[in-house]
Order: sequence, then structure tokens, then C-alpha cells
Amino acid sequence: MSGKYATETAPANRAGIARAAAILRAGGLVAVPTETVYGLAARADSARAVARIYEAKGRPDFNPLIVHVYDAGEAARYAELTGMAAQVAETWWPGPLTLVLPRRADAGLAPAVSAGLPTLALRVPAHPTMRALLAQCDFPLAAPSANRSGFISPTTAAHVLASLDGKVDLVLDAGPCEAGVESTILAIRDDDSWEELRPGPIDLAALRDLPAAGTGEDDRGGGRIEAPGQLASHYAPGKPVRLNCLEPAPDEFAIGFGPFPGDVSLSATGDLAEAAARLYSCLHQAARSNKPRIAVAPVPSEGIGIAINDRLRRAAA
Repeated sequence: MSGKYATETAPANRAGIARAAAILRAGGLVAVPTETVYGLAARADSARAVARIYEAKGRPDFNPLIVHVYDAGEAARYAELTGMAAQVAETWWPGPLTLVLPRRADAGLAPAVSAGLPTLALRVPAHPTMRALLAQCDFPLAAPSANRSGFISPTTAAHVLASLDGKVDLVLDAGPCEAGVESTILAIRDDDSWEELRPGPIDLAALRDLPAAGTGEDDRGGGRIEAPGQLASHYAPGKPVRLNCLEPAPDEFAIGFGPFPGDVSLSATGDLAEAAARLYSCLHQAARSNKPRIAVAPVPSEGIGIAINDRLRRAAA
């Protein structure tokens, strides 16, 4: 049982994936790589299994979970995937996009995945390991990031074990995640308008060209937590973080970018995709350093840089 023994680690090969599927089928917890970060998966149709996610992460019960499914057809069994939502799904699934949709009354999922809301956050991941695992499961997987709640998200198996060793049953190791920041989250409302709840790897500019597209500028959330990653303080390394820093102090661990060097660099060449992929790795290194504070060089707020700065602001909050 997790919590009593060291967590098992397995390579993300056929045998490892079969082992993970068996653990999930029995109600266990498995950390699984996705194209964004490692997720902490449990079967979404089991209230007990979902409760174990909240317990392992120390996650507040008002914070909903993302449910991962194999394809849009399966997603439509759990939420209202029609109109603009169907267009968006056809365009960006599989991929790092989560849709928050009206939950079907007959969804049959654990109530806790929606945290009391009438909506459901759904994603069709693209990572081959997660897809192979979903193909072996006849149930969807609730899978928030595989780390203690509020702390730095994991992009390697070692990051998972740093905070959850002994609290989960298995970690499937497929190496570093490619995108490095969590999925873009998009809420599709009943009138087919939309709102971006969390920036991520997907550029939503093309949404404005779709029929019935909303502006994306109307805050209909009313301050509610409708999706993961909306808490003001999140992704925290446990030390004070200073942003847009050009001259770090001697007691600051410096995270550089482009022409601004540091103890580590998000990207020495100023490549935003590389910076996103390295973001959490750099924050983990900063957290482990013997310097009491962290300074981060400026990162342009364009493209995926918007998501990077969103995570950095929450880490510094």
C-alpha cells in the first residue's frame, strides 16, 4: 500500500504500462508522463480512488481535477461536447488542451472530480505513454500534476518521487516531458462563448476565427475556482521568488534567460519553447540550492511565454 513502502518505478514500456493499468484497475495511484507534466492518475469513476489523489497531494477539495480520456467520443460520454466545443476538440485533440464543459447528469464519475461544480474538465492527451495506458483502461483517468499541492510541478520521474515517494504506488518513467507547462484550459459556455482559465502551450488566437467564437475576454468565472492552476499561489519552490531580475543579489539563485545568464538558464538562446520545457526543472534546482532566495530573468510575454509568466507569478505570490 502506498504510504507504507517506497514507490515502485517502472520504465514506460509494454510491461510497465500493463502493470500501471492493473494498479489503476484496483483503485491505486500511478504517476504517468504526459506531453505537459507528469500526472497523478486514478480511475475517475471511483470515489475512493479519487479521494486518494486528494490525500496524496494534500489538495484542497474545492480544486477540481482534469479527467483524461482516449478520444472525443469518450469525452462526449461525460460532458456536453457539442457546438463550438466539438469544433475545438476536433482542432486540438489529442494535445495539451483541457476543455471545461457542462457535466452530463449520467456521467457516472466520482463527484469529487468536479469539486461540486456542474462542469467537468476533460483532456485527450497526446503523449504515447498516457495514450497507451488509456487504451488499456475501460475507465477515464483523473490526473492532476504528480506533486504535493501548490508546489513545483514535475517534469521528470525524479521530480515526482521528490514529493510523493511512498504516497503513490507506481511511477511510469518515460523521461522528461516535452512541453514542460500544464495544459491550456478553456471553458466553453452554454452559449458557445469561451474563456481561457489557464494559459498553456496552445495558442488560442485561432479561436476567434471559429464560428460563434466568444471574445475570451469576459470573466464569467466570477472568482470561482473552475479549473486547476487558478489559485493565486501555486507552483511554489518554498523560497521567495523575485521576477524580471536583471542583477541578482549574491544570496539569490539566479534563473537566467537569453542574454541574462544565471546559475541555470531557461534558454541561453532565448527560445521560449525550450524555456517552457525547462521551467520546472530550473525551479526544482533553485529549491534544492543552498541560496535562500530565487531571482528570475525577464521572459517575454508572447506565445508560450504568457504561460511561463503565469506560472512564475503564481510561484512568486
